Amino acid sequence: MEKTTYRISPEKLTFKAIFDVLKENRKIALSEEAVQRIEKCRAYLDRKMAEQDEPIYGINTGFGALYDKSISKEDLGRLQENLVKSHACGSGEEVPKEVVKLMLLLKVQSLSYGHSGVQAATVNRLIDFFNNEVFPVVYQLGSLGASGDLAPLAHMSLPLLGMGKVHFDGEKKEATEVLAHFGWKPLQLQSKEGLALLNGTQFMGAYGVQSLLKLFRLSELADIIGAISLDAFDGRIEPFMDRLHHIRHHQGQIQTAARFRILLDGSELIAQYKKHVQDPYSFRCIPQVHGASKDSFNYVASVFSSEINAVTDNPTIFPDEDIIVSGGNFHGQPLALALDNMAIAAAELGSISERRTYQLLHGKRGLPPFLVANPGLNSGFMIPQYTAASIVNQNKQLCTPASVDTIESSQGQEDHVSMGANAATKAYRVVDNLERILAIELFNAAQALDFRRPKKSSPFIEEFVAAYRSRVAFVQEDKIMHDEMEKTILFLREVQYDLPDALIPGV
Repeated sequence: MEKTTYRISPEKLTFKAIFDVLKENRKIALSEEAVQRIEKCRAYLDRKMAEQDEPIYGINTGFGALYDKSISKEDLGRLQENLVKSHACGSGEEVPKEVVKLMLLLKVQSLSYGHSGVQAATVNRLIDFFNNEVFPVVYQLGSLGASGDLAPLAHMSLPLLGMGKVHFDGEKKEATEVLAHFGWKPLQLQSKEGLALLNGTQFMGAYGVQSLLKLFRLSELADIIGAISLDAFDGRIEPFMDRLHHIRHHQGQIQTAARFRILLDGSELIAQYKKHVQDPYSFRCIPQVHGASKDSFNYVASVFSSEINAVTDNPTIFPDEDIIVSGGNFHGQPLALALDNMAIAAAELGSISERRTYQLLHGKRGLPPFLVANPGLNSGFMIPQYTAASIVNQNKQLCTPASVDTIESSQGQEDHVSMGANAATKAYRVVDNLERILAIELFNAAQALDFRRPKKSSPFIEEFVAAYRSRVAFVQEDKIMHDEMEKTILFLREVQYDLPDALIPGV
């Protein structure tokens, strides 16, 4: 086995491990301990089903409101296959492939604890899909985030049975075609396996983890870009004084102020005499606003750290205690609340970013109106701010909480649902929008900073802006701004930097 293979085990799965696996395109495999746990649980369940005829929910009964319908031993496998087919009723846009890849990883992790009753062969097929980049076609709409992410996980599971479609080798193909390509036979599900695959929070989890991984970076970039804007606006450093923030005690606020002091250390601009005694809130209150979002991201990350290391299917099997219990670990309420929080916190980073962009365009403090040397003939940076404002408005609409709603389903058996799946897809869009808003701020801030020449900002900022200028030039005359904004977005995704006080959530 290659050294770079990541071993799925009952040990804690961290965000760093996920980031490394995805970035380095590493293979995954089950650890010996995980295999033993899975096989032990499956053997226990097989013995249990052979010894008793008493109803066990979802194993020898129907599902949901059909829990009182008994299923014969001969039909237990068919029951699980029917479950997957009947629940594959998603709709809307396809889930991005990078999210589907995370769904596969998180489902394998959840099944590795040995409380789900699956065959090792089933888990290994999920691993085969992950390692060979066979990504089932999954749809964004259909989950209530309650009995797990039933519809999305059903679509993820269909190809295991030789049904549905997958993305492979750059094309969308029938699952049967791709299984044949690898010489894989469709799985024959045993008792409980369909439920183990479909119950669970891996759709919400994958969207949340993907958003968090992006937010860890965007939060840093928001500080860097905010510091460029502050210096370009001839802002004051006093609001970032350490003692000021320690008397309010919020950790994110303290960390943000410290970061700005480091980012701007050595700047000629920040040190020069200021005629104005105050800056607008979008500059002066950066520690309070960015810091509050950082604290929210840390909270959300702690919730997801627990969830991605959890068993979330149902019923849950405890072989050592000889217990099979029907509970509610699939309910997405913890994630739904956290995802709505995440969306709001991310949107606020975008909201204050757009306000800084707006302030740079006023023609104040020695900057030309709309950051163009010849206004009138040239509109300059007038309209990129419109775009940022439009995106901020959309984010505000997307931040309407999904978690405050519930719609009864399954004849009242599922009478409270989390709507966490909708919270997840909304939060994902907000995070993507934040990246666009920050790109527009950088586009404006770098232009404004160039009007301050020959004075310089700090060594860190000068190096960062120089890297940006190698991709996006100073705007002398009007040009197609969309193209420059798109190049800026790509720059934010690819730029390498080393923050002296990098603050990655410690979960």
